[in-house]
Amino acid sequence: EAELKLWNELRAHRLMGLSFRRQVPILEYIVDFACPLPKIIVEVDGSQHGEDRNAEYDLLRTKRLQSLGWTTLRFWNDDVLKDIDGVCQHIVLVAAQMKAGMERA
Repeated sequence: EAELKLWNELRAHRLMGLSFRRQVPILEYIVDFACPLPKIIVEVDGSQHGEDRNAEYDLLRTKRLQSLGWTTLRFWNDDVLKDIDGVCQHIVLVAAQMKAGMERA
């Protein structure tokens, strides 16, 4: 439910013109949402991601994706369901910061 709610905000360039795709394969992973420029991954996590074993896996996965230049943003299902505007604002803020960094480089 949370993933679908966020997808409705991200799809078709609805969020500040950013081009997100859903269920994107990167390396051996399938990420929830990916925006190739500026290389943002958005993950929507359920409570199982709070368990030690899953949290360790998520950290390793994030580091591997980061080594390819991706920035991973993680949001809890509850955050998406209760504060979709705040989630979207955070995504836009990070995208703007990354874009500014690319322009300086």
